[in-house]
Amino acid sequence: MRRLATFFQKAPWIIAFARIIWRFGQAKFSAGVVGVVIDDERRVLLVEHVFHPYAPWGLPGGWIDRGESPAEAVVREFREELMLTIQAEQILHVDLAYNNHLDLAYLCRAEGNVGQLSGELLDYAWVSLDELPRLQRFHYEAIQSAIHLKQVPREIT
Repeated sequence: MRRLATFFQKAPWIIAFARIIWRFGQAKFSAGVVGVVIDDERRVLLVEHVFHPYAPWGLPGGWIDRGESPAEAVVREFREELMLTIQAEQILHVDLAYNNHLDLAYLCRAEGNVGQLSGELLDYAWVSLDELPRLQRFHYEAIQSAIHLKQVPREIT
């Protein structure tokens, strides 16, 4: 999978082209969810995605299936991708991307530890809120919304 991710990072246009082709079979709108989990040490759970060539690190999540609520989808995605049970607590951020794709971000609470990763992920890490890597804009904004909502205190140095 690392080779595949490296290939997509060198030729990100392939993912862009695949997204265009995929859209032909989709409804007028598609929707996806991500989850923001922040631990007691001011760290957010990030994953390294195979299919995100521009910014491989980001929040766990995925597409909402037909007939599935957004909250159900984020719980399912965490279970499928990380073998992690979560509770979706509340919506943090909503945005319209690619002209017809709705993204929703949930504040989530983890119940347990990360298990085996799915084939869609290369790695995971708990990252300090002060040391975030390059992220997709929506993922960054979702984390900022969580920080504001939770009023996560900065450490005094």
